[in-house]
Amino acid sequence: MENLKKVAVIGGGPAGMIAAIRAAENFAKVTLFEKNNRLGKKLSITGKGRCNLTNIADVAEVVKNIPGNGKFLYSALKNFTTADTINFFESLGLKTKVERGGRIFPESDNAAEVIEVLTKKILLLDVEIKFDSKVTKIFSSDGKVSGVEVGGKIFDFDKIILATGGASYPATGSTGDGFKLAKNLGHTVTEIFPALVPLEIEEDFIKNLQGLSLKNVRVTLFADGKKITEIFGEMLFTHFGVSGPIILTLSRAAAKLLREKKFVELQINLKPALSPEQLDARILRDFEKFKRKSAKNSLTELLPQKLIEPILDLSFIDAEKKVTEITKAERRRLAENLRGFSLTVTNTRPISEAIVTAGGVSVKEINPKTMESKILQGLYIVGEVMDVDGFTGGFNLQAAWATGNAAGISAALT
Repeated sequence: MENLKKVAVIGGGPAGMIAAIRAAENFAKVTLFEKNNRLGKKLSITGKGRCNLTNIADVAEVVKNIPGNGKFLYSALKNFTTADTINFFESLGLKTKVERGGRIFPESDNAAEVIEVLTKKILLLDVEIKFDSKVTKIFSSDGKVSGVEVGGKIFDFDKIILATGGASYPATGSTGDGFKLAKNLGHTVTEIFPALVPLEIEEDFIKNLQGLSLKNVRVTLFADGKKITEIFGEMLFTHFGVSGPIILTLSRAAAKLLREKKFVELQINLKPALSPEQLDARILRDFEKFKRKSAKNSLTELLPQKLIEPILDLSFIDAEKKVTEITKAERRRLAENLRGFSLTVTNTRPISEAIVTAGGVSVKEINPKTMESKILQGLYIVGEVMDVDGFTGGFNLQAAWATGNAAGISAALT
């Protein structure tokens, strides 16, 4: 037992917790350093407190849903698939369920239960947890890691797993510490920017739309007038702009385009199920039904109340104008705006409000099979501290479980 590897895990988030478990299961002597006073602080707020653990998607589909270097994860994901994640948690006593889009949640809808079963397993494996312990330096000697500094004290280790997370939600402890630690060891850290983040909108009327939720709309992202991508689903208006599932999915591309100084717009098709001809027929039907009313009172069955005046303004139709006086050209403009309600994106919300950080330690400097650094022997880099990020739907957590699994096993056995 004297030859056991001494492994330090820096960060008690999802990647760090599973790395600690896997290393300890393979007979390493593991110490887990967590800067907070409890494990899984950020995990506790994922999925609005319900914790979207993973997705039923296969490896190829998961990679497709990780626009930030998803291909790098192929090996780790093949060795720890979404099915393996589900089985792993069920083996810990956590019952799971499948929801829309193949998303996997705990049956209890409670993220705290996920943290509880992971913590219980960590303690069962005699992992030493050091809370309120921020690692300020990683030491190396002869091209290998040798130890860490915490609170002015130095601890010796054979292997070190860096699992500090990104820079989103800093109140949970994700304050970019890992980027500094990796940089100091010679690693390249690519530009950090927010992914899965709400977007700020220029138009003044946006404030009046606050709280309005739209379902079954199609949003298209444009840059300098060129179509980039489109997505169908649900979105939400806020006091500063737009949020909700489809906006978060588009936000990574929007953030990148804004950084390239492009003119970024969103066009919302409010009636994607209707062809232009069907929409015109629908407008005519409503106009006939409400022919004694004003323009603003004729659209109550077609649009949410808050959207009526902005749409009429954009169509250059006086809200008080009688329906019978609306011209064919005005009706055509109205239909165009219903199919392409345009918003100008000026910025993303700050990285502190992002669900996920894009950018991080360059994956070119990490072994994709083991997560070991190619620059420093015995250093493993996992989870969001790497330049890897995915869409919503359980894909970011699957990346954390898979990379943590790979690193934990390799750190203990090699």
